[in-house]
Amino acid sequence: MTVRPTVFSRRRLLAATAGAAGLVASRGPLAVAEPAAAPAASESLAARLHASLTLQQRAKVCFAWDYVHPKFGLLRKRVGNNWNATEPEVAGTFFTKDQQRLVREIFEGLIDPSWHARFDKQLEDDCGGFGHAQSIALIGEPGSGRFQFLLTGRHMTLRCDGDSAERVAFGGPIFYGHDAGGFNEEKDHPGNVFWPQALAANRVFEMLDGRQRAAALVEQLPRENAVAFRGRQQAIPGVPVSELSPDQRTELEKVLAILLEPYRTVDREEVRGCLDRQGGLDQMRLAFYSQGDIGNDRVWDNWRLEGPAFVWHYRGAPHVHVWVNVADSADVATNA
Repeated sequence: MTVRPTVFSRRRLLAATAGAAGLVASRGPLAVAEPAAAPAASESLAARLHASLTLQQRAKVCFAWDYVHPKFGLLRKRVGNNWNATEPEVAGTFFTKDQQRLVREIFEGLIDPSWHARFDKQLEDDCGGFGHAQSIALIGEPGSGRFQFLLTGRHMTLRCDGDSAERVAFGGPIFYGHDAGGFNEEKDHPGNVFWPQALAANRVFEMLDGRQRAAALVEQLPRENAVAFRGRQQAIPGVPVSELSPDQRTELEKVLAILLEPYRTVDREEVRGCLDRQGGLDQMRLAFYSQGDIGNDRVWDNWRLEGPAFVWHYRGAPHVHVWVNVADSADVATNA
């Protein structure tokens, strides 16, 4: 049996960071001999960003926790493949250089350092670099228990919330994607930083026997943004993970690790905690879609790992779009 580490929530991370900072401050000059404090969590940096805003800036990018946008609905739950939560561009003149640096630091804190360069390539290809055609929203008030930082743009919806949205991974639904070689990518998706995720999933398909493949292969693609939780009452297409052999299951565990790899440790652990609380991978189904097979090479560009309160929908045609929605139970009111 694999023993997973205890889930280290963002709230505990913030408390630990604040405690370490306070301890160093209380020790005065002697603190220079102490080990350096851990980098501030993205939530702490978001609170600093919030405090730095002028009244004029807050009028444009700050919103109440339950703010309902006239176009997007409840803003703190909105997810999209190409949208801007607010009008001011991060890289424009609306924010000061220090504020722009804070936004970048928040972003870097959400992404594992090994993935910074790959996300920068995606951003360069899709919108001309970090901050360009991207916007932020600050929802709620720092320290109130209801606060979210939201970063949006083409092929990106990222958020951090300090556990304001309890029982939900990533603070709510997220999105990532990449258009690396023109809108209609070639079958091997050259240069696409997220294509290795699909290749990993296809290795599982190659291991399936005939009966399993028949269950796993679905003809009709769902709407790509259909990532609301189905719960335990609605049928979910695909082969049940509970029916995989040990070696197939091991390969699927590798896929899950690859999917989580781009994100900070606390978010990876939160996803696994949510997954465990709804019954683990045994409650999931894995589906591959024959529709949208670029090049008709049977390397499936579109696939989906789904359970009662877990959706990781990978749409690889005509280029990569990935929609993610994870909670610990389908009764959590965070459906996209």
